[in-house]
Amino acid sequence: MLNVGLSTCGFTFTENNFAALAEAGIRNVEISRPCGEYPYLEHKAIRALADRHGVNLWSYHLPFAGTDTLDIASADEELRRRTVETLAGYIRKGGDIGVDKFVIHPGSEPNSEDAEVRGELLKHCMESLNTLAEIAAEYGAVIAVEDLPRSCLGRTAEEILQLISANDKLRVCFDSNHLLMDDNLNFLKKLAGKIVTVHISDYDFLNERHWLPGEGKVDWMALYEGLKASGYEGVWLYEIGQKKPASILEGRRLEFSDYVRNAREIMEGRPITVFRKPKTFTGLWE
Repeated sequence: MLNVGLSTCGFTFTENNFAALAEAGIRNVEISRPCGEYPYLEHKAIRALADRHGVNLWSYHLPFAGTDTLDIASADEELRRRTVETLAGYIRKGGDIGVDKFVIHPGSEPNSEDAEVRGELLKHCMESLNTLAEIAAEYGAVIAVEDLPRSCLGRTAEEILQLISANDKLRVCFDSNHLLMDDNLNFLKKLAGKIVTVHISDYDFLNERHWLPGEGKVDWMALYEGLKASGYEGVWLYEIGQKKPASILEGRRLEFSDYVRNAREIMEGRPITVFRKPKTFTGLWE
């Protein structure tokens, strides 16, 4: 069985939260906060907090924003340069506290469907990824390129393969609720040996939802077997907030113990406990 981890996207860096994580049996976290909070993160304090509670800083999600703020694939050369410079700074801060996996979005959205335009964006992205991969390597770390939904770059196995070909040090973060133009099992098969971390959550195949496994349409037993077959031996890391989202009609907020129970049920091949009811969607975000 894989160890369980959790993104900090849904809770803050406090003694109580980290004590509760450890008590629930969650010993791995990904540093992840809203984009505007990154300049104020006290990296050494986070390291100390994790150490006090025996929690491993498994990965670090680099900040992402819109096409006019942070975009490593931007056609605007100056914005692209500033983005790479900004992300390089966080890689150095994360590397200094021992993080060795940095998850990155290969761009922002919306993007054109025109093949020529998209090809240029992919080229820009690859140039940025090559630079960041070398900076991460200085700390014995890797950049993990995340698959994304909708018009984003990296929305298929083929695009991710193209992007990571920019540098043989590049690796992949598999997000189980992002693929809308590809299939999870196909992705795992084609990226076998390259996946170094995951973002686990469920969805309805219409859009990303970040639901607890069992609440959407993913075949979790098949996905878990596919992930193992790909050679992945890392942390089973949930990227799901504790607060009940608007897309969940009925049910409570999640407790840390819910993630652990959910993981055990999947990995042991048992029926998944479902206690929340998602909304029936009529559109992309509705």
